[in-house]
Amino acid sequence: MTQYSTNLIIVESPSKARTLKRFLGDDYQIQASVGHIRDLPKNDLGVDVDNGFKPTYVASEDKSKVISQLKSLIKNAGTLYLATDPDREGEAIAWHLIELLKPKIPVKRLSFHEITKSAIQESFDHTRDIDDSLVSAQEARRILDRLWGYQVSEKLWYNVKGGLSAGRVQSPAVKIVVDREKDRAKFKESEYWSITAQFNSKGNSFEARLKEVESQKIAIGKNFDKETGELSKSDL
Repeated sequence: MTQYSTNLIIVESPSKARTLKRFLGDDYQIQASVGHIRDLPKNDLGVDVDNGFKPTYVASEDKSKVISQLKSLIKNAGTLYLATDPDREGEAIAWHLIELLKPKIPVKRLSFHEITKSAIQESFDHTRDIDDSLVSAQEARRILDRLWGYQVSEKLWYNVKGGLSAGRVQSPAVKIVVDREKDRAKFKESEYWSITAQFNSKGNSFEARLKEVESQKIAIGKNFDKETGELSKSDL
């Protein structure tokens, strides 16, 4: 592992920063971004739907102190290591850090799935660039969330009831639950019986179910109408 006297590592959580500090010692400045540092604006759509759904990002208001600390630390750093989580959210955070901090020093992406000495060593030995595909995936997810939440929720407030919310995942999930509840409410119970017997022949045991009597099929569950509970004789 190549050592530098002034290296800045940015992770997502303070707890991960403390753990890395135990492994890497005083040769590295380790700072947490504490999650995302930029996002779409709170009081505006922030997505230009007429221009390829281009997003507008602003620095998160509650991260002003963190951003100030990072800008100060990067002035004395020789290399910037981005060690945010190895998923689309972490990749997007790393990208936003570059966009906001605009570092004029080498930037390397560290990616590890466990905080162990061997995993950290491996990540330093195989640094990489930002994965633009992962960043785009997160950006698409965020834009869809905003379009749903910002526009559809507003329609609900004015046309249904204030305080209601809609979401990219929430709304379809609620519809599935409602549709299932409607089916359950319409369902009519019907009582039917089946006859199953255990037979033994020449030392062999087997189970059989009565299916018909004198060419007349025995009704089973699927032969009853779910809404009326009546027997559909056409199936017999």
